[in-house]
Parts: sequence; C-alpha cells; structure tokens
Amino acid sequence: MSDSGPRKLEYEAPFTMGVDSGSLTGKAVIMDAGKRIVAHNVVQLDFVSQKAVRAAMENTLASAGLEQKDIACIVSTGYGRRRLDIADKSITEITCHARGANYLYAEARMVIDIGGQDSKVIGLDADGNARNFAMNDRCAAGTGQFLEVMARALGVELEQIGALALESKKQLTISSLCTVFAETEVISLVAEGNDVRDILAGIHESIARRITGLVGRVGLLTPAIMTGGVAKNIGMVRALEKVLRITMFVPAEPQIVGAIGAALFAQDYAQAVS
Repeated sequence: MSDSGPRKLEYEAPFTMGVDSGSLTGKAVIMDAGKRIVAHNVVQLDFVSQKAVRAAMENTLASAGLEQKDIACIVSTGYGRRRLDIADKSITEITCHARGANYLYAEARMVIDIGGQDSKVIGLDADGNARNFAMNDRCAAGTGQFLEVMARALGVELEQIGALALESKKQLTISSLCTVFAETEVISLVAEGNDVRDILAGIHESIARRITGLVGRVGLLTPAIMTGGVAKNIGMVRALEKVLRITMFVPAEPQIVGAIGAALFAQDYAQAVS
C-alpha cells in the first residue's frame, strides 16, 4: 500500500496509537475512530530500547500509510512506558492488557500473559476491567527467558521446542524452579540418555505448574485468553490447558494485546477532547 493515503479513506479519524515498550519487544498498534485496528508491528529487542520501540512505531505508521502528525493521541504502556517522551499519556501494563484482552475476546475472565521477562495472570470483570492480578517479575522461571535458556542447553531452535514437546512419549519431571538449577537438571537428563522431546515436555509442564501458582492467587476463571510471545508456543499452550484443565483462546497476534489496550485508551482521550 502506498503512502498516498488509501488507508485514510478506508478508516475514520481520529487515529490513535498504542505503544507497548516491553522487556524484549516493542509493539505498536494504530486504531481508528471506530476502534478498528489499522496496522500493527512488533520489533524484537535485546533489552528495553527506545530506538527499537520507535522502529515499531515507524513501521506501523508506514504500514498504515499515515504520518505521525495524523495521530491524535499516543498512549504508552509496558516496562519502558515512562521513557517514551513522545507519548501523550502512559498507563500500566495490567490495565492495558485487560482492556486489550476484552477487545479481542469479550467473554474472557482471565488473562495469562507470559512474556520474555515476566509472567502475569489477570482476573477480569464483565466489563473487561482488571479486578485482581498476580505477577512473577523477579525470577526468570515461568518466562520466555527460561524457555530460551532451556532451548540453548538442549541445542534446539526456540521456535521448534513447542511442537517437539507435543511428540513426547514419556513423562519426565523437572523439579527445579530456579533457572540455573533447572538447566543443570536438564543437562543431567540428557546425559542419562532421555529423549529431548520428553525433556522439553517436562520443561513446559514445569512452567505450567509455576503459572498455576499465579492462577491460584487470582482464582481460576474461565473463559481464559493467553497472550504474550510465549502464547505462540503450542507446547506451552497445551501444557497450561492440561494442568489447568481448561481450553484457552489464543489471539492471532498475542504480543500486541497490551498495545491494543493502549490504543483503545488513546481513542477515549482523543474523542473526549474532540
């Protein structure tokens, strides 16, 4: 699509942007007055980086055929939300994830979000507001980083581990919750001749057990939606469904849910002052 503005004709102003400055990814979403998603983009980071976050914003603008001057309001969320000086407002990630989850799946009453550096469970009310939440942001266990460390230890591509875990034929238990000790345990299992697929299944189940602790603090609620980059891992989705004995909805792009929520709040602000 060219920059001549066909998107501007198709969608209705005011346009707003939600930006989620995460620990390892920058996400941006542009929304129109009808609260329709015009464009979105995800940029992988090595750490919280304003340069990469701005790249996600620029990519989203280019995809929409818009310029920054066309954006009526920008709301930021996530780890680096207060560092984005171009944003008009910043809102906590819990609030934005709840709003974005409700937008994608209005019936949802629980959000399980597993990102690169933290994991969280959010209980939702009927209006999509966060009524309570529990978060693990002090330990790598139960996060995407934990999976990355385990994948490296096993010499398997991160993108393959979920599918391989589903091929497991033997149940193995990874008892260590600490990433360092779990890695040592995994190496020992390899040395004992265990199948990598069985080890991977055990790793996914250990994370699922960790998440159930957060669920217990919030209270198991259904229907549930899974968000965050780890939601792209089918093995993790199935492990959680097995341990929690529920079926979860996974959005087509689970990493932009917080940015969607931020864009929705930006629409509220833009329309309130118009």
